[in-house]
Amino acid sequence: MVTRRSKSLHVGVAGLPPAYGPTVLIREEGPQDHAAVARVHALAFGDQGAVVASLVDDLRLSLATEPGLSLVAVDADAVVGNVLFTRSLLDAPDRLVDVQVLSPVGILPDHQGRGIGSALIRHGLEQFAGGEVPLVFLEGSPAYYRRFGFRPGREHGFRRPSLRIPEAAFQVCLLPAYATWMTGTLVYRREFWDHDLVGLREPA
Repeated sequence: MVTRRSKSLHVGVAGLPPAYGPTVLIREEGPQDHAAVARVHALAFGDQGAVVASLVDDLRLSLATEPGLSLVAVDADAVVGNVLFTRSLLDAPDRLVDVQVLSPVGILPDHQGRGIGSALIRHGLEQFAGGEVPLVFLEGSPAYYRRFGFRPGREHGFRRPSLRIPEAAFQVCLLPAYATWMTGTLVYRREFWDHDLVGLREPA
């Protein structure tokens, strides 16, 4: 399978708080956006910005041959946000299952709190909901991601890929292609381990 193609979407004031502005364009990332996307993550993630930007560069390579999606939010011709979905595996009792992992999502600091991240995430989930992807996993805040349909993974029999991921942070969104036999352990892509961006570590 190849990367799922995404239609562009203009989100206006009806979909975002008035503070955001008139419109934001959500579209698939192109080669011309790579430097701007790196800048978004470098600024959005503070001290970890450089390593997150490097992770995105490595994960992006998989989109040429595997299912996944990288979306950007564009405001006045400038990339201000990015969300990345990449293929991972669920080690289920019957067989390995192709799933998606949502990570990372980054918004420029001066554009945060305006609904741009929500627009990116919702648009991405909508792209997968009509296809063969059954599950989307992530590590993140339950209070934030619940609005998109994410629930604790353990509620559906899923196991974390690392014990360093807090149980509450390990979440899953069930898509229409999900079947109840799909339980088991999420297996992260190697890139997440290579960049040591799995779960929490104690400060050095």
